[in-house]
Amino acid sequence: MADNVTADAPTRSHDRRVAWSVVALVAVTVAVGALVPAPAPHRAAATPDSDPACAEWSDGCHVCQRDAGGVACSLPGIACVPKEPSCLRRVGG
Repeated sequence: MADNVTADAPTRSHDRRVAWSVVALVAVTVAVGALVPAPAPHRAAATPDSDPACAEWSDGCHVCQRDAGGVACSLPGIACVPKEPSCLRRVGG
């Protein structure tokens, strides 16, 4: 019976080291997650209305044109579902 007690002591010691290693790893992971700054928010690509070279653009519902007087857009149709705006006509290029 004494052999079982002495044989279990190294196993228990090893188990304690493994358990404390897991606790330390979890603590470090939580600390790093709390200290590292969050990633920058995703910036959308430039929209056609902010691109001075885009003279006409549409989202499938509105058609907008830019001229010397400014920007003018059409009214949407009934039950129109807008899509991602795209440039239809460019100037100067």
